[in-house]
Amino acid sequence: MSPRRRRRKSDEELLVALGVLVVVALVLVKVGQWVWAHWWVLVVLGFLALLLLAGWIYRQVDQMRSARLRVEGLTYSLRQLDAMHHSAFETAVRDLLARDGSRDALRCGGRGDLGADVKGHDPLGRLWVIQCKHRKKALDGSAVGTPELQTLNGTGRPVHGGDVVAMVTNGRISQPAQGFARSQRLHLVDRRLLEQWARGARPLWEILPAIPPPRKPPRLR
Repeated sequence: MSPRRRRRKSDEELLVALGVLVVVALVLVKVGQWVWAHWWVLVVLGFLALLLLAGWIYRQVDQMRSARLRVEGLTYSLRQLDAMHHSAFETAVRDLLARDGSRDALRCGGRGDLGADVKGHDPLGRLWVIQCKHRKKALDGSAVGTPELQTLNGTGRPVHGGDVVAMVTNGRISQPAQGFARSQRLHLVDRRLLEQWARGARPLWEILPAIPPPRKPPRLR
């Protein structure tokens, strides 16, 4: 290639590079103008980023807490459970599930929970979907009835995909509700079974009868 052609090619490349720089500069100016005019968008995005970060931190802390519970063990007396607020009762059930080996036990109760207050997989891979009913007056309070179990039955498997769908209460469960639970393969943890579980002698999947078979072989210890 002759020197003239090389200079011409070099000039063309320089012009292209300058053109690209001009386009980039114009784009940056436009972006800056848009950001200046819509500063509130950055505020909203920053707020959402903080919410996501807070959620991630909460999950990490919760997982560490669950791991500590598995190591240290956890027990509750019926008196302690009776004195709890209903939200604290749900947290206690979550913690008991974690104590027994559920690595993803989660309290999800509240508005829009679709009948599930606590969820988590046991060491054999079964997903537990639990609804909690706390009674301030314990056995003297109103019994858990069929309508409450119907709500759990309507979402436990179809919506949440539970392998084991259970109702946990510190009170009592009515006879009609017990019959409905048997017909729909729902598991009931009444005050008597709750006391056994909370004492920590055995995990819930060893206390309840007729639990579905495991999804995967048990882990060797």
